[in-house]
Amino acid sequence: MEKKKITSYEDLDVYQKLCELHLEICELTYTFPKHELYELGSQIRRSSNSGPANLAEGWSNKHINIYLEGINRALSEIRETKHHLYIAFRKGYLTKQKYIAYKDRYEEVRRMLMGLETSLVNSIGKK
Repeated sequence: MEKKKITSYEDLDVYQKLCELHLEICELTYTFPKHELYELGSQIRRSSNSGPANLAEGWSNKHINIYLEGINRALSEIRETKHHLYIAFRKGYLTKQKYIAYKDRYEEVRRMLMGLETSLVNSIGKK
C-alpha cells in the first residue's frame, strides 16, 4: 500500500478527524437547552475547534519544538472537550451511547496525536 504524501496539515488524517468532530459537536450543542447555548455550548464548541487549530498553527514550523507544543496544546484541548462532553452527558444533554461514541473517537485522535509526536521526536534524533 502506497503511503499518502503529506504536504499540509490538511492532509493529516488526525486533523481531518478533529475537524469532523468539531462540526458534529457544533451540531450537538445546538440541541442543548437555550440557557446552555452560551455557557457549556460555547465552551465545548471552542475547545473542539482549538484542537485542530493548534495542530494547524504548529504545522511545518522551522522549530520542531514549536510543532510539538502545538500537538501538546491540541491534546489539552481534547481533554477539555472530553470533560465538557462528560458534563453534557451528566446533565442529560446527550445519551450514554452518544457520549461513549464521542469519547472513543476523541481517544482515537489522542492516540494519533501521540503517534505524530513520537514520530517528530524520533526525527529529531535522526538529524
